[in-house]
Amino acid sequence: MTTKLPRYDVAVIGAGVNGAGIARDAALRGLRVIILDKNDMCSGTSAISSRLIHGGLRYLEYAEIPLVYESLHERRYLRRNAPHLVKPLRISIPIFAGARRGRLLIRLGMIAYDLLSYNKSLPHHDMLNSDEMRKVEPGLRQDGLRGAARYFDAQVAFAERLVLENLLAARSAGAEIKTYCEVHQIKSCHGRVDSLVYRDKSGKDHEIGADTIVNASGPWVDEVLKTAPRRTRRFVGGTKGSHIVVSPFAGAPNDAFYVEAAADGRPLFIIPWNGQYLIGTTDIRYDDTLDTIRASRAEVDYLVAETNRVFPQAKLSIADINFAYAGVRPLPFQEKGPESAITRRHIIKLNRDIAKGLISIIGGKLTTYRSLAEQTVDRLAKILLRKLPECRTRDTPLPGAFGVDRAREKILASGLTTEWGGERLLSIYGGRAAAIVEIAAAGAPLRDKIDLDGHYLAAEVVFVIREEFAVTLADIIFRRMMIGFDADQGRSLYDAIAACAAAELGWSKTELHEELRELRSYADSLRVAERVSS
Repeated sequence: MTTKLPRYDVAVIGAGVNGAGIARDAALRGLRVIILDKNDMCSGTSAISSRLIHGGLRYLEYAEIPLVYESLHERRYLRRNAPHLVKPLRISIPIFAGARRGRLLIRLGMIAYDLLSYNKSLPHHDMLNSDEMRKVEPGLRQDGLRGAARYFDAQVAFAERLVLENLLAARSAGAEIKTYCEVHQIKSCHGRVDSLVYRDKSGKDHEIGADTIVNASGPWVDEVLKTAPRRTRRFVGGTKGSHIVVSPFAGAPNDAFYVEAAADGRPLFIIPWNGQYLIGTTDIRYDDTLDTIRASRAEVDYLVAETNRVFPQAKLSIADINFAYAGVRPLPFQEKGPESAITRRHIIKLNRDIAKGLISIIGGKLTTYRSLAEQTVDRLAKILLRKLPECRTRDTPLPGAFGVDRAREKILASGLTTEWGGERLLSIYGGRAAAIVEIAAAGAPLRDKIDLDGHYLAAEVVFVIREEFAVTLADIIFRRMMIGFDADQGRSLYDAIAACAAAELGWSKTELHEELRELRSYADSLRVAERVSS
């Protein structure tokens, strides 16, 4: 007797922002959805961006007007639907003598940017002369300064939380979330996708039926397609992007800065972020291993040198870098030409030559994930021959956007944490932070503070395990509580958090020690000075 496979309307491979957005949209429209990732959610490209929700000002240079228009309007929807995560950010563009982009060109770009977002809630741009710019940003290089343009975009400090909230919304709508489950085989029957086989964290294989499959695995798109019964051409030709993170430095700017690198003319961001400065990014064709990507010494030197050039008082060196991160943008394969000219538009590829019902997502931006998801689910409806309800995600807030004021009152009334700690909870969990207080109310040890200053509660660790499918210490620290991105990467709290996690998950001493070893190994790999000195 054959066992009947569990069956889904759509299986999504890849729990980054695109996959999470697709799973959410599909589930909200009534499809039976499962989403799988071989690692934790948001452990690939979505986590290595500059953490901006932006219209793509520089895309105007390549006449990608529809992409800029789409991005600007998606920025507005995100600010409305996730205000606890997406915040306005003012950005300055300094104008220096001899730069490739002069004052007139930048002014025209600013006007076009404002016109394309005509109904935005953010202020319009302004232009400053050199004297005005010196007053507001005294640390900026003075030599050759001709003035600056200032405009508003937005920042998502923790893209990980944006991805997570899409997954939480998908789960609430009925989707199944499977992290640490790697797809090993896509099967077809009579030319259509029929099922897939995945391997879980314990090494056990499982097969599920699927009427459609969306390959949203980012840089791994071609690797996933290799598991299908037929081979096809290469679709992704990724470029590597690296960022460094430093503490506030002499002459550091008040606003974010968007500068033209002297070395190659490429745009570079210097952004206040998480009490530090995020500097990036690079853009280099990449064909090496995808699973352990780190910033190279050449990239780090480039980012340090350009920052010191624009802010000469900084005098940054390798030793000043708190950590760095790098990854690959899953751009369309293009063998020749400058990396910056490769389109940032997403492509929804129907892989009919492999099997009907198989779709691959190529490219895409953090900002436009929602519209990509809407377009993808519209395609799925046609493939499934189903008349689905209209997309709801444009006007539906993400889970943490609900009840923020109530959560603030609850946190303050509880007296469990400091004012700073309470605001931190709200900025990460939004209204869902109220549930952390409720867990803590159950009494010791959940009420216990895990740091001397009382900023962090044991209840928070338990909450992310119970409610946010955290499995490992790295999940908890780097992609849920977000303390892995503090200047010290939260190292002083590793043992205390590990003890809370071990009690909740029932880890043995051996498992606890192995989790701590893997956590510290991962954290060490992000520290540039240690890698350079070794």
